[in-house]
Amino acid sequence: MNQLEFQRNHLQMDYYSESYQDFERDSYRYSNMNIPLTFLTDDILKTVATSRRNYFVLNKEKSRDNRDHFFICEVRTLDKNPLIYQYSYKKTTTYLTA
Repeated sequence: MNQLEFQRNHLQMDYYSESYQDFERDSYRYSNMNIPLTFLTDDILKTVATSRRNYFVLNKEKSRDNRDHFFICEVRTLDKNPLIYQYSYKKTTTYLTA
């Protein structure tokens, strides 16, 4: 199994939950990018996992309001397989820079 397969199989968003719908809504609300979220989700998961953080930043250059937006997730392992990390979106925090 190569590294990409490992990441794809062991990092998951809770796609069918209300929290993912909130994540989608907030992403489109703040993002100024023309790329659909569907194409970015795997990259977002990889970034969060490799940085060992529970958030990622939509930087001000790519946001509609020129503010940094921090998308915060809860990370947990699945009971059936502790090698799988599931990310559940919790909230967005905005940081205004001068």
